[in-house]
Amino acid sequence: MAGNGIASIGECMLELSGQTGPNWRMGFAGDTFNTLWALHALSGDRPATYVSAFGDDPFSQGQIGFFAENGIGIGSSPVIAGARPGLYAITLTGAERAFTYWRSDAAARQLASDSPALLKNLENQALVYFSGITLAILDDTARKTLLSAVAKARAAGSTVAFDPNYRPRLWRSREDAQAAIVEALAVTDIALPTFPDEQMLFGDEVPQATAERLGKVVKEVVVKNGEEPALIAAGGALQPVPAQHVAAPVDTTGAGDSFNGAYLAARLAGHAPVQAVQSAHRVAAAVVQVRGALAPFETLRRAFAG
Repeated sequence: MAGNGIASIGECMLELSGQTGPNWRMGFAGDTFNTLWALHALSGDRPATYVSAFGDDPFSQGQIGFFAENGIGIGSSPVIAGARPGLYAITLTGAERAFTYWRSDAAARQLASDSPALLKNLENQALVYFSGITLAILDDTARKTLLSAVAKARAAGSTVAFDPNYRPRLWRSREDAQAAIVEALAVTDIALPTFPDEQMLFGDEVPQATAERLGKVVKEVVVKNGEEPALIAAGGALQPVPAQHVAAPVDTTGAGDSFNGAYLAARLAGHAPVQAVQSAHRVAAAVVQVRGALAPFETLRRAFAG
């Protein structure tokens, strides 16, 4: 039987945010962690666990400490001697971001190396969340271990949410990405794709095509599309929900991840999908007005409350 907790699986990296001049600000971020950050901020007293693998270096220790300071645990995630976190740097042109990564030997690539620990982390969770990036950083064997663990959590009563989040550079081929994402969708209850990603990966011509394709295997789908309306597919119907326009965005990093976190928080609180998308749009609009991927909890909560 599912419990009250929320678990997000993936890679949290060191984030370098560009500032004026030669100075950089270091933080911690990554797609599934950004989503958990918002989900945790908006989910009251639900225990939050970030499921990954970590190094034993000072940066990894700082990362784990940062999680703990903000009420997020790592459960039974392995700490691997000699390993270290991945790193990325954000550069901005206006509000649009570009990323440079150093992550090929990141500890998170071993997040499925201890199958019993992974299964333990997913026990008694109300919600289990992961993404296409989670899949992409794993080898074939580890990916199967992960999907098996997610399937077991789902069979035990957890709701499983998945964002395909296609990043071509992380995959050997487009065909490998397609196959892995289709496998993940087979164990998913709520899918949160982004239309340009799906267009690139599967050739969908319009968001409706994405919603209909995923809706054949997943009971609840929300197709994000930037400032265009999000499209809900649930119960055999399609429902567009307009986004919130932001006249002068500061930084779009983490907006889609925060949308996911807010949507899932609202659904866990019993809100209907349309209401949940409206809350998620408000949160995403607030996040693009803040630098970096992680907006302050109070910023998220004010936007969520409307």
